[in-house]
Amino acid sequence: MSEQQSALFPTYARFPITLVKGEGSRLWDDQGKEYLDFASGLAVTNLGHAPQKVKEKLVEQLGELWHVSNLFHIPNQEKLGQLLVDNSCLDAAFFCNSGAEANEAAIKLARKYNAKVLGKQRYEIITFHTSFHGRTLATLTATGQDKVKEGFHPLPEGFVYAPYNDAEALKGFVTDKTCAIMLELVQGEGGVNPAEPEFVQEVVRLCKEHDLLLIIDEIQTGMGRTGKLFAYEHYGIEPDIITLAKALASGFPIGAMLGKAKLREAFGPGSHGSTFGGTPIATAAGIATVETMLEENLAGRAAEMGDYILSELHAKLAGNPLVKQIRGKGLLIGIECTLPASEFVPVIHEAGLLVTAAGPNVIRLLPNLLVTREEVNEGIGIIADVLARKAAASVK
Repeated sequence: MSEQQSALFPTYARFPITLVKGEGSRLWDDQGKEYLDFASGLAVTNLGHAPQKVKEKLVEQLGELWHVSNLFHIPNQEKLGQLLVDNSCLDAAFFCNSGAEANEAAIKLARKYNAKVLGKQRYEIITFHTSFHGRTLATLTATGQDKVKEGFHPLPEGFVYAPYNDAEALKGFVTDKTCAIMLELVQGEGGVNPAEPEFVQEVVRLCKEHDLLLIIDEIQTGMGRTGKLFAYEHYGIEPDIITLAKALASGFPIGAMLGKAKLREAFGPGSHGSTFGGTPIATAAGIATVETMLEENLAGRAAEMGDYILSELHAKLAGNPLVKQIRGKGLLIGIECTLPASEFVPVIHEAGLLVTAAGPNVIRLLPNLLVTREEVNEGIGIIADVLARKAAASVK
């Protein structure tokens, strides 16, 4: 269907594929073609498609209760919140519907804590070049990429952008207006850029020195994706706030902001809310997802499989002149190329493997956390073949 005929706004540059069925690591389109999925709905289906335990929990909840207002207690919400704080360094949860909403909550909480609890008129948040934090007005302003801001001015004030992985430069961005630093420990949309340990330690040091809140955006990196349940665990740090969404409920819309106990006072009744945040259905899916991840140690499995993928990619793509660098953490992996990713992604799709781009030149791989070695070998074989053919064609 053309954009002129569709009832939808043309807000997505969609691939010419209509997916209608999924199971595990496999997807099928409306023509019956099968694909191996290394996109996972952009790091959402971390348990694969239609995981049985989540499906059973959803069916059970659908037969009991769908929605009540947050003016009443919701047991599933309490249980999911407890699961998350018990397995993190945080103490309290707020539930919403998406990553952007989770980051909005974090931004509001940082400002409110400084104003109400600390009594300081500080409101600026330092974010980083090539970061991505969402599509709402506040979160796209927090994002360190100009392309997402075009046509939306005037933008909200209160955000400044520092170079990523530059510890020395960061010091100069802290002022008497700064209330928080907001950081992705692997920039997903920005090109699969892991944070260097020395840089992260300097961020932590500055937060302690200036009494700033440390916000870690775990929308893409959380829920086992990087080889730990949360990416901050790789660095031995304790953030004040983390934000979650994507894989938290295996594809059912949910977002969460987790914060330290000291922040409770800033987010009292009436300070924030969400009509659909943490519904019985969404939190049922979240409970089943988190329980599965913990029971099966899927974060550990992601670490092991991520190491295997990186080693195989280095072996299979060695010497290919189109490959500039291979990097990542766990099952969040990027292949940086010398040509735009758009030159490769559609061809890889045609060969039966679904991947996405991250930044202009990076092919991003996001297999589910239960992906098998056989599936990995199949996927890497497709990528190696496509890149080899492209390299051969480029020298003719």
